[in-house]
Amino acid sequence: MPYLIADMLSFLDPILPEGEFLGNPARRWAAALIVFVVGVVVLRIAKSVLRARAATLARRRVIGNWMEGVVQIVDATRLWFLVAAAAFLASLALTLDGRALAFSHAAAALILILQAALWANALIAFAVTHYTRERLDIDAASVTTARALAVVGKIAVWSLALLLMLDNFGIDVTALVAGLGIGGIAVALAAQNILGDLFASLSIVLDKPFVLGDFIIVGDLMGTVEHIGLKTTRLRSLSGEQLIFSNNDLLQSRIRNYKRMEQRRIVFSLGVTYDTPADKIKAIPAILRAAVEKQQQVRFDRAHFKEYGDSSLLYEVVYIVQSADFNLYMDIQQQINFDILDRFQAEKIEFAFPTRTVYAQVTNLGELARRASE
Repeated sequence: MPYLIADMLSFLDPILPEGEFLGNPARRWAAALIVFVVGVVVLRIAKSVLRARAATLARRRVIGNWMEGVVQIVDATRLWFLVAAAAFLASLALTLDGRALAFSHAAAALILILQAALWANALIAFAVTHYTRERLDIDAASVTTARALAVVGKIAVWSLALLLMLDNFGIDVTALVAGLGIGGIAVALAAQNILGDLFASLSIVLDKPFVLGDFIIVGDLMGTVEHIGLKTTRLRSLSGEQLIFSNNDLLQSRIRNYKRMEQRRIVFSLGVTYDTPADKIKAIPAILRAAVEKQQQVRFDRAHFKEYGDSSLLYEVVYIVQSADFNLYMDIQQQINFDILDRFQAEKIEFAFPTRTVYAQVTNLGELARRASE
């Protein structure tokens, strides 16, 4: 086709410069320029049309969600790739010597490899996004694994792209890989902390002590797992700020995972005054039990007169909330407190509060004055 265009431009010979440039007449260069310009325009139009069509199908869910992947792949197609493709087509209108032809093919291969790596990255990103959207609420652990595998996949794609580019330039890849293996030992020694976090992230992904969406407590800090990366894990705290932990330090800490809680064991205490009548002191455990057993989704465990406190008679109550929902637990505890308050007021039982009794002994002031003067 480029040669045909060059022949069609023969009528321009009278106005084109005479002679040759790099072994090609002006007619060939004019044909190459036309092919380049038209190629860039056509390829850009084709990209826009393909993206618009794929986006329309994605919105209509014609082929499930996979058209969203086509949109991302089209978006990953760079302008420099379209320009390079048009330039390669334009070069077919020219007669190139061996060196120029080899450079043209090498450059085309290099650009194609880079663009293919970008397409593969876009495809991996779409696959993970699609999988996360479908599975996060059902199986957050598998989503965490998929994200980690996506990172490994992207590293593999770019590593393969780099090796292909080096091989395209005539570099002995086998020797290079062997050399990198020796150098990798030195790098590993110099980057122990980074590698420690990397292996810790793999441990988190495989062992799954927590996954995305879990509410965990680490030391005196707590939050919802928002991101598990190669080096750090990020939590969103209850107050809104982001907490960032090194993966290695995180696995060396004691982690409390509340998302996996199936039920809550609740222990609370209360005290009554020492002047409470004995019959009412003995009746209080039954009152406390009745207040707990009135609630739904609760299993009563025990209620006892625990001990003689400094300023009160102390009782301890234990019950099980058969749900991990914190709001449900607080609603139940609130209702229990209301019921206990109503019964205590009806029975005229007083809650204790910190008090101190001071005993003062009155003595003969005259005798004290006499002793002080001696």
